[in-house]
Amino acid sequence: MRVLIADTFEQTGIDGLKAAGCEVVYQPDLNDDGLARAIRDVAADVLVVRGTAVTAHMLEAGALSLVVRAGAGFNTIDVPAASKRGIYVSNCPGKNAIAVAELTFALMLALDRRIVDNVVDLRSGRWNKREYSKARGLYGRTLGLLGYGNIAQEVAKRAHAFGMPIIVWSRRFARSGRAGVEGIAVPMRLAKTPQEVAAASDVLSVHLASTADTRGLVNASVLDSLKPGSSVINTARGEVVDYAALEKVARERNIRVALDVYATEPSGATGEFKESIVALPNVYGTHHIGASTEQAQEAIAEETVRIVTTYKDTGKVPNVVNLAKTTPATHMLIVRHYDRPGVLAHVFDHLRRGNINVQETENVVFEGAQAAVARINLDRAPTDALLKTIQNGNSDILDLHVVTI
Repeated sequence: MRVLIADTFEQTGIDGLKAAGCEVVYQPDLNDDGLARAIRDVAADVLVVRGTAVTAHMLEAGALSLVVRAGAGFNTIDVPAASKRGIYVSNCPGKNAIAVAELTFALMLALDRRIVDNVVDLRSGRWNKREYSKARGLYGRTLGLLGYGNIAQEVAKRAHAFGMPIIVWSRRFARSGRAGVEGIAVPMRLAKTPQEVAAASDVLSVHLASTADTRGLVNASVLDSLKPGSSVINTARGEVVDYAALEKVARERNIRVALDVYATEPSGATGEFKESIVALPNVYGTHHIGASTEQAQEAIAEETVRIVTTYKDTGKVPNVVNLAKTTPATHMLIVRHYDRPGVLAHVFDHLRRGNINVQETENVVFEGAQAAVARINLDRAPTDALLKTIQNGNSDILDLHVVTI
């Protein structure tokens, strides 16, 4: 199996893929047309990326069967285009959660203590202890979390240690009415809306995945609910926050802001960057480095190796994100048969002639490999005449019947 790695990647991960019998091509600076050409010229089976965008044009350039996002989010990959071509898309959820949570708290503390301004003034030869002694402190301050996945849960653990009350909004818990942190008791209050979280928060931290439903979710209505003097931190995705509305409240309402992600970022590791909000004195910005710790990258590399190795050895893909949750199947054809060549080919051929599409199939073999049962999900029911033709046309079919699903 040939693996093309088109982003910076840990050497342990490259060594792990080679040890698993993969042929690895490591070209970390590829993007745009160069990546499309490499996919074609390398004849890659698997593509591994971190932040590099993977477009429909790239997916159509070669014969990829799997794209692995060496990280959690996969919004930089054209998942619908991959699905149309039957290309698996997989990710590494939770492996960078601690790293992003650590940066979230670093930014939280930096905003409260104005660490950046302290450093800048000292480097410029200015001593101003009177000004920089003004800090609210985090103990007893309410932390609001928008979203409650792996990263937010790690943030909640640390907030609990800091003595911060927590209020959470998540679509999951809005439905179930329950939230928690595995392994420890972290008291928290559940909110019915993002606006309720913002109104209650001294620090509002965003941990939403970028989806069609969450893009722009943190809008003017949410941000206008903030208390004067509160803080907003976004280490999730730039697309989920209305940055124009955020800049407005930062300018007009004494809201302090820390950002690690932006709606428009350079495609490479370096480049020119212009975002007006980061020029404000009460805004701290970092360079989308939330997952960039050695610990996180080693964990992600290990998970990437596991995904590719499992696919190579079994044909199954861990963490796949683009399989259909439901199919058009309405009926299941159950075929009990002798485990001999040509039985299923016979069944499928007659289904094709009846213009019936097979959505999913499973063939279970009994001990001794003499007999098996096939379960075949279909988009409509076969006629009685077709079923009779299938059964009578192959003596290895012991029985068949249809159930509605």
